[in-house]
Amino acid sequence: MRSAKITRNTAETQITVEINLDGTGAYDNQTGVGFFDHMLDQLSRHSLIDMTVRAKGDLHIDDHHTVEDTGIALGQALAQALGDKRGIRRYGACLLPMDDALVRAALDLSARPFLIWNVELPTEKIGAFDCDLVREFFQAFSTHGGITLHVDQLHGLNSHHIAEAAFKAVARALREAVETDPRKGDAIPSTKGAL
Repeated sequence: MRSAKITRNTAETQITVEINLDGTGAYDNQTGVGFFDHMLDQLSRHSLIDMTVRAKGDLHIDDHHTVEDTGIALGQALAQALGDKRGIRRYGACLLPMDDALVRAALDLSARPFLIWNVELPTEKIGAFDCDLVREFFQAFSTHGGITLHVDQLHGLNSHHIAEAAFKAVARALREAVETDPRKGDAIPSTKGAL
C-alpha cells in the first residue's frame, strides 16, 4: 500500500498526518481551524486520498503556524507515500467550476517544487480564517511534496467559493497524478530514469 504517517512537533505545533494514496477519499481532519478542516476534507474527498490529520497549534496567536505546518507534514507524507514514483501518471490537471468561481490547477510530481499562484481572494477573511493562509498552505505543500503546482483563478466573486474551488481543483489534479498508469505501471515516468 502507498501510505505514510508523518509526525511533526515544534514549539508552535504538534501535527500527525496519515494518508493512503489508494484510498476512497475517507477523511478525519481536526486542526482546530474550522474552515481549514473543511478544505482538507475537500482535498481528501476529491483526490480519493484517505487522510487523517491531527493538529494542535498556537491558535491563541493565529492560525498561520497550524496551517503552514500541516501543509509541510502533508507534503512530506505525500512524498513518502509515493516512494520512487514508479508507475504513477505524474502529471495532473483540472479546470474546476464552483458557482461564480472557476479555478485551474496543473501539477507535476517532479521533485522540483515550484508554486505559481494566480488567485485573488476579494476579502481578507472567510469567517475567522485569514485568506492569505490558502496560499501559505499550498506553498508548504508543494515545497515539501516536491510538486510543481500552478493554480490560476479564471473567475470568481466569492472568497469561499474561490478557495474551495482551488482545493478541489488541486485535489482532482492530484488524483490523476498519483494514479497508476495502466500502460507503464512498472516504470519511472521520466526519461532520466529517476524523479
